Amino acid sequence: MEPILPLQASARPARPPWSGLHARLHRQLKRDPALLPPGASLLVAVSGGQDSMALTRLLLDLRRLHLWRLHLWHGDHGWRAESGQQAGELASWAAAQGLAITVERAGADGAAPLEGTTEAAARQWRYGRLARLAASLDCPRVVTAHTANDRAETLLLHLARGSHRRGLASLRPRRPLEPGSTRELVRPLLGFSRDDTAALCARGGLPIWPDPSNDTLQWSRNRVRRQVLPVLEQLHPGATRRISALAARLQQEQEAMEELLPLALAQLRHPDNPDGLDLRRMAALSPPSQRQLLRHWVAEQAQIQLDANSLEQLVQRLQPHCGAGIHDLGRGRRLVWGAGEIRLSQPPVSGPSGPSAP
Repeated sequence: MEPILPLQASARPARPPWSGLHARLHRQLKRDPALLPPGASLLVAVSGGQDSMALTRLLLDLRRLHLWRLHLWHGDHGWRAESGQQAGELASWAAAQGLAITVERAGADGAAPLEGTTEAAARQWRYGRLARLAASLDCPRVVTAHTANDRAETLLLHLARGSHRRGLASLRPRRPLEPGSTRELVRPLLGFSRDDTAALCARGGLPIWPDPSNDTLQWSRNRVRRQVLPVLEQLHPGATRRISALAARLQQEQEAMEELLPLALAQLRHPDNPDGLDLRRMAALSPPSQRQLLRHWVAEQAQIQLDANSLEQLVQRLQPHCGAGIHDLGRGRRLVWGAGEIRLSQPPVSGPSGPSAP
């Protein structure tokens, strides 16, 4: 759908309102200007719920200090009869604020349809459309309104699934919008709670268009939000905030480890084969260190992510008393060890099928 351009702006105060939440976000952006670079074009995902409306208000009010160009995007999944009307009301509100907005409904006017009615399908559709629009508008940042509550919910879900540290540290402030893309998805409100965004909406008299699907217990995230976190808050008030802070610390530790792992691997290079690792030195390390180093090395050399079970098996088989061995990594690659060396087999050579040339 074509962007809905802003209406003629009515008279507004010369200086927008200022609150403690405005000050918090402003200080955060001064400390980390790369999050939302001054003068950048920002594509802001707006659902109409309290978090995204609070985000929009904050960015609109801080725009005079950071000189951003703002463009809103709203995705209508088409799952509810009233969603079209709400999308239109949101668009009218945005235009009255002097903000351009693009509204897209799944499967309408050439927009990509949703494949299924799952959380994952909806998320994939939204990010796909956001990536497309960000490219057409040349926006280096796509901004979403994820809060500390969202990060706490994500950590609990990943913890229950047995995720690795990287999964527990997910929902980072910044990540590539798509693999290999220089455009980034950013989440500037991870230090804010839903209580914060609710207070900002109430103080500013912001309209809110709640999504009833957020109340259904059909989705796993809603069950954590409605049934798990309230119990934890009753047992340990402030649990949501502390769980979110833990995710932030795990992220920082993961980033530090990713910087140190290449330095450690450089000391493990085999003296006669710089593409291989010294098996004896590797086996002398603790199993946790071996797992971290092998995970990073294989991902770097073969672009293959080893799961926890594969890493555990490898560490056990790499012990000196086990002798030489081979481990299939998939994609035609194998990990081979023996004679004091660990190496990766060469990838298969692609070419025409049929008998090889003599």
